[in-house]
Amino acid sequence: MTQITIALTKGRILKETLPLLKQIGLEPLDDVFTSRKLLFPTTKDNIRLLILRGSDVPTYVQFGKADIGIAGKDGLLEHQGDGYYEPVDLGIAKCRLMTAAPVGYQRDVGRLRVATKYTKVAREYYAQQGRQIDLIKLYGAMELAPVMDLADEIVDIVDTGNTLKANGLEAREMIANISSRVIVNKAAMKTKFPVIKQILTALEEAVSAK
Repeated sequence: MTQITIALTKGRILKETLPLLKQIGLEPLDDVFTSRKLLFPTTKDNIRLLILRGSDVPTYVQFGKADIGIAGKDGLLEHQGDGYYEPVDLGIAKCRLMTAAPVGYQRDVGRLRVATKYTKVAREYYAQQGRQIDLIKLYGAMELAPVMDLADEIVDIVDTGNTLKANGLEAREMIANISSRVIVNKAAMKTKFPVIKQILTALEEAVSAK
């Protein structure tokens, strides 16, 4: 029997992915939210789930340690890896990747200080705008950077915009629309094609039925 490992992203994406997996008859045998385990058997003997940080999902799939992954497009844009296909947009965990700055902030002509965890995406985006920037890598509480004068602007995920507003910031420029995508290891797509194709087709049908 062909064994399949599916890497899932912790947090909001996991909460929105599990109902989709349930629709295709795939459920973890333990509670993924209370268990300390990271690897879970499922209702299908040949499929197991791996619960990871979003930034690690593409890496595990790229190097073939997971056959399939579900990750946010933001993480895939930042990862910029090869070794996997991106065949299905699940249309869940939707948000936007945007620049943001204090309300009323006017850019000057000099170098910008930009705080973000998306350093590759930010570097490319501002280069396309012809802007020179100094990147400051942060892993959380991005909104504080302009407030504390650590940065002029930030690049971050925006959902409702309420967190920005609460910290005196406003969303400025759209970089990309974000949703969760299915990625598949290129080698696994060849060697395990019948099983993987079955999973992908079932997921596509579940998305269409939403």
